[in-house]
Amino acid sequence: MDTLTALPSEKYTWASARVRAMPKSVFAEMDAAKTAAKAKGLDVIDLSIGSSDLSPPAAALTALREATHDPTTYGYCLASGTAPLREAVAAWYNQRFTPPAQIDADDHVLPLIGSQEGLANLLFAVTDSGDVILVPNPAYPSYFGAVALAGLEAVSMPLLADNNFLPVLVDIPNHIADKARVLLISYPNNPTAATAPVSFFKEAISFCEKHNILLVHDFPYVDMTFGDYRAPSLFELAGGLDAGIELYSCSKSFHMGGFRMGWAIGNSSAISALAHAKSAIDFNQYAGIQRAAIAALQVDVHIIREATQHFEMRRNTLVNAFAAKGWQVPLPAASMYIWAPLPDGQDDAFSFAKALAAETGVCLSPGDAFGSYGKGYVRFALVRDCDVLEDAAARIANFLAA
Repeated sequence: MDTLTALPSEKYTWASARVRAMPKSVFAEMDAAKTAAKAKGLDVIDLSIGSSDLSPPAAALTALREATHDPTTYGYCLASGTAPLREAVAAWYNQRFTPPAQIDADDHVLPLIGSQEGLANLLFAVTDSGDVILVPNPAYPSYFGAVALAGLEAVSMPLLADNNFLPVLVDIPNHIADKARVLLISYPNNPTAATAPVSFFKEAISFCEKHNILLVHDFPYVDMTFGDYRAPSLFELAGGLDAGIELYSCSKSFHMGGFRMGWAIGNSSAISALAHAKSAIDFNQYAGIQRAAIAALQVDVHIIREATQHFEMRRNTLVNAFAAKGWQVPLPAASMYIWAPLPDGQDDAFSFAKALAAETGVCLSPGDAFGSYGKGYVRFALVRDCDVLEDAAARIANFLAA
């Protein structure tokens, strides 16, 4: 197992060692490439960031609109004010899944200002500086930033195509596993779009129980599944609720990325520690946004599935368009991404992505921005309609031919 190293950081007049250890943001670099493409007059097709272009459920927007006229929502929201949301989350989970133990709103649920914030504060709450954390590689870039800010020693778990982009837990030496405090996973996965079978979750729970590790499952793509596939939860399995925490978000299921609304479910001790840490940092999300989340959670699941079908059609369109032009890429069963090996003739993902943006206006994310084991891949976010994706595929084909 190799230890993750940060990408080179900018030099600041005022910056802590923790900030200097943070990697650069791939999204910031690609934003610069987009800006340059727009300055050249190119029609930009931005497939670099997974921000849903669909609308939130109408009920959620109505709830928020009504809340803005309710003076009781204007003040700070202390813990007691989050009870309606916590109860709605517990009810949603207990109806949606069939866990061995019921989720309790008071003991097992905590609202978050987005799951990205939740992970960063969770690491502060359950680890000490210098602790070991087992992190997937490649992974969502904010993981590396959160680990650096918490002052943790990150040990990477390679996600390789040969292993279906699952970490091989038996390859982790005992002397590292015994020092680890947290094991971080996320399925359906970003960036690889991989899914994990129930057998893997059972193995992960057993591994964490053996080594006294908190299992953190980042689970924003719970509803971004295609066909008959359904993503499993830790808490459907024996020992899952004791072993771990799952992080959820309104950004993907309900297309509410800008609302910054999420929640954590899991081990009561870890939830309490996270709540205590957050009490020094924020007063919870605006009550109106919490009401919007409650309304979203109560929307019929078939409406949520209909929205997901848009991403399934986009997946099919882009994969088929690439295949027609000779670029074979895998067809994922979940998420809102295509994780594609570089096309023939390309050997550097960053150079490919920047040149593609500069020449065609098509923006994507280079795989090695997600970690060293992302080298040789690029990620497409399925955030534009099918006709635009076909246009993007045609531009890429012309770029490669040239």
